[in-house]
Amino acid sequence: MNNALLWLHLVAMAFFVGGQLMLAVTIVPVLKGVGDGEPMRAVARRFGYGTLVALGVLLVTGAGMASRLHLWKAPELHAKMGLFALLGVLIVVHMRKPKLHALNAATFLISLVVVWLGVALAN
Repeated sequence: MNNALLWLHLVAMAFFVGGQLMLAVTIVPVLKGVGDGEPMRAVARRFGYGTLVALGVLLVTGAGMASRLHLWKAPELHAKMGLFALLGVLIVVHMRKPKLHALNAATFLISLVVVWLGVALAN
């Protein structure tokens, strides 16, 4: 069961962080200025919904692993949970106000810190 939780957690994390990289490096530069911007909005909207699903999977699997590994008192986990909550808020705000481009950078940087904290917890 631990391996299944870890696997699901890593797949959701890869979707979330990898998707952000994919958007920033390939999709946004290619679709920027195409038509009325609807293709880019459609891609971003679809990724946003997928991100919410990934965050749900991360929440459930992360809680399961924290329980199984007795990590609830670890300061890294507390920091990770706080940043995770902040990510959720930033994503919802960005989905409602997509023109706030600073949210893209903030979301990505916080995501990288959350991944770093996850690696710290695993060691």
